[in-house]
Amino acid sequence: MRRIRPRRSPATPLLALSWAGAAAVVWLWWRDTPAVAATTADRLVNAGRITGLLAGYAIALVIAQMARVPALERRVGSDRVVRWHARSGRYALSLTLAHVVLILYGYALQADTGVVAQTVSVVTGYPDMVKATAGTLLLLLVGFVSAGAVRRRMRYETWYYLHLLTYAAVYLAFWHQLTTGDEFVGDAAARAAWYALYLTVGALLLWFRVLTPLRLNLRHRMRVEAVVQETPGVVSVLIRGRRLHRLGAEAGQFFRWRFLTTGLRWTANPYSLSAPPRPDLLRITVKAVGGHSAALARLRPGTRVWAEGPYGAMTAARRSRGKVLLLAGGAGITPLRALFETLPAASGDLTLLYRARTAEDLALRDELEAIADERGAQLLYAVNSPDGRRPAITAKMLRRILPDIAHHDVYLCGPPGLAEESYAALREAGVPHRRIHHESFEF
Repeated sequence: MRRIRPRRSPATPLLALSWAGAAAVVWLWWRDTPAVAATTADRLVNAGRITGLLAGYAIALVIAQMARVPALERRVGSDRVVRWHARSGRYALSLTLAHVVLILYGYALQADTGVVAQTVSVVTGYPDMVKATAGTLLLLLVGFVSAGAVRRRMRYETWYYLHLLTYAAVYLAFWHQLTTGDEFVGDAAARAAWYALYLTVGALLLWFRVLTPLRLNLRHRMRVEAVVQETPGVVSVLIRGRRLHRLGAEAGQFFRWRFLTTGLRWTANPYSLSAPPRPDLLRITVKAVGGHSAALARLRPGTRVWAEGPYGAMTAARRSRGKVLLLAGGAGITPLRALFETLPAASGDLTLLYRARTAEDLALRDELEAIADERGAQLLYAVNSPDGRRPAITAKMLRRILPDIAHHDVYLCGPPGLAEESYAALREAGVPHRRIHHESFEF
């Protein structure tokens, strides 16, 4: 505690590197482009070339962000990487559409034909264009099902497996870039650089999405030990395995869990550890909010478990101050309960504020009270009054329970509404943004 050194996020250097790559792509295009285009058709074609190159580069970033690289998942934060992935996907799709429209319209003007006739000519006459067309249509499908209005009406499992079509789309569309792109046809160095970009991304994907989980599960051989009901609709799943301490998991992190039983084997959902990992035992605590989470209550001891992780950056390494507030709501108590037990803190410096509808909804209450007594920590509950009135989390309330709240680190985990309300109250109470640690996942 004498020297707290928070782990720095590499987000800023990674973003700078990504923009530098985009600048290199623009330079590659500019090097092979006349300074002044003579006609409207030439300008359209040149614009189509640069949007195509940038689309190819953005798609490589999209795949890299899907690879679950530990440096991203555990240092930047899984939720932030998900937001990067969504934004990069929108850029890639927009650039792809712009590339198709600009190129076809420019070619039609150059050939003095209609756009439809020119489209048929390009698709059937240019090398690898049939595959590229199929890949573009798959990208459009993935973009459509990923739109918020559509995604919210789909089952997570359906959306997830449709989203995997991105890999097929990228493979189909990749080849035409090298066989028809002016920047690559006569430039071996440019082709080598493009191959290196995609091979690197592919290697990351293979290593961290396939080989690393395979090694983890063959090594640790996890199975369900028991299922314990904590409160109505909330269960804890105890998972036994071999040498689990070598997973490197920390309190506050989560795994993506796949239970190899009927109805659950084809779906992997993220659930946080609700207790510090032991050498032979892990525990997750889950609230039934959907089909997958509700089915966990019916798991039988001995069921094999396939896990990927650990992921998440909401760990003790994020803190920068001696005093800490843990603010949990609903199922958000899960990672904060593990942090409540393990986060280094002097007596009186650690506070947990737990928001729930009723006292019966306070999961793991006995454990939390035992930890508070043992550590000299403050444990506070915010539950609805008997008439159903909801206690608001405001800056005034936070200052009342912690007059020096502005000098705390805050770990925040709960439903989106609570998280937004609490974040606004914390900022109003004087807590800097950099000291509010929060991971949010919404399908």
